[in-house]
Amino acid sequence: MQTLKPDAREIAAIFAGGAIGALLRTALTDLAGPDPGSWPWATFAVNICGAFLLGYFTTRLQERLPLSTYRRPLIGTGFCGALTTFSTMQVELLRMIDAGHVPLAALYLTASIACGLAAVHLATALVRRIRVVM
Repeated sequence: MQTLKPDAREIAAIFAGGAIGALLRTALTDLAGPDPGSWPWATFAVNICGAFLLGYFTTRLQERLPLSTYRRPLIGTGFCGALTTFSTMQVELLRMIDAGHVPLAALYLTASIACGLAAVHLATALVRRIRVVM
């Protein structure tokens, strides 16, 4: 059985993208303090923006640019993975439910999923409509 060695440059690309994405997310989410009785705009915004960017870059890198070993791990796994914070969304949902704001939690969950999927679809459609001149 053959074992695969990790590619150090790919890991470095993921790390670099993740560091940038996490710093940006932290800066954005620190602007708005969590309140279980209100809409968590910062988390919602970074998740939808991250979904849009992931759809855009995944489609662009896969369909429009020459294949690269390190672009997708840098941007998709690293940057977008660290920018989005669906774990924070889950914590916010639990806090809303614990505080008795079940309708708000349901709306937040539904809107996050629907808007995230719509953002990916929109980004993919935009990339596919842009004419690429090489």
